[in-house]
Amino acid sequence: MHSQAIEIVHGRMNPHIDPALHIWGWDVALYLFLGGMSAGLLVLAAIMGMGEPRRISWAARLAPIWALAAISIGMFFLFLDLEMKLHVHRFYLAFKPASPMSWGAWILLITYPTGLLLALGGWSSSERDSLLESSWVGRFRARALLDRLMKLADERRGAILGVSLAVGVGLGIYTGLLLGTLAARIQWNTAILGPLFLTSGVSTGAALLLLLPISHQERERIARWDVGAITVELGLLAVMLIGLATAGRAAQHAAWNLMGGPYTGVFWSLVVIMGLVVPLILETIEMRRKLAPVLLAPVLVLIGGLALRFVLLYAGQETSFDAVLAAVGG
Repeated sequence: MHSQAIEIVHGRMNPHIDPALHIWGWDVALYLFLGGMSAGLLVLAAIMGMGEPRRISWAARLAPIWALAAISIGMFFLFLDLEMKLHVHRFYLAFKPASPMSWGAWILLITYPTGLLLALGGWSSSERDSLLESSWVGRFRARALLDRLMKLADERRGAILGVSLAVGVGLGIYTGLLLGTLAARIQWNTAILGPLFLTSGVSTGAALLLLLPISHQERERIARWDVGAITVELGLLAVMLIGLATAGRAAQHAAWNLMGGPYTGVFWSLVVIMGLVVPLILETIEMRRKLAPVLLAPVLVLIGGLALRFVLLYAGQETSFDAVLAAVGG
């Protein structure tokens, strides 16, 4: 019985692997989306913090907290996907430089102190005193600790901004590399995924900030960043599709998934048109004509960013080399 089980797995007869991979589901897609958004928020918070932090609105200054909340919820969904949940601590018993998953685990861990220190820096004396004297700080007897952390965040402000930017970029790229390292899945076997997921994360992070009560100047600035991110994202998607379409038969079949195949409608309607093109047009018109901002554009960006993860995750699991070559008669 044992030898038969080994033969089934070794002989590529595992129903969870061939003809399609059925391991990652909606929980992983949500994790990739929230992880990318968290990365984008850290990047944007670091860039905004390089100016005068006291001129930033409260909603924008709390961007690192929104990032930590997003990654915490995302890690909860990732935890749901784990088969052996009690062994999650083993990610942190070693560091493997050649493993993107090992890099990702440690980046996720570094995100928390980095985001916290970034949020605690740049407060005025009156704001700091007001926070330290608040009832909830006294309830948890955290006044002395919080005071030391805020002073450290101010003293090392430049270094923390740099680390936050690096952690945000690393986290955003990692969410794409997590898929891209599985070379047997042609849909994911592209160097574009890392930059694509990072750019999408910056765009969704900007979209979340645009839904918050930020100042008019901040809204214009963040909208410009979002327009830039959307433009780059469209370019990366075009490069990815062209690369797949002009490669071998297996890669062309992977491109067909998004250009005539089962995921074509969702990809072009939710991701490209509603999630990228329409928000790009709306935000560009708002900036050029100085119109009052509408909530539709950032909402569509968030929907498109989520749809992008679902489409690429599910399409990639159906494009193993063996399955594709069989489909194209190889």
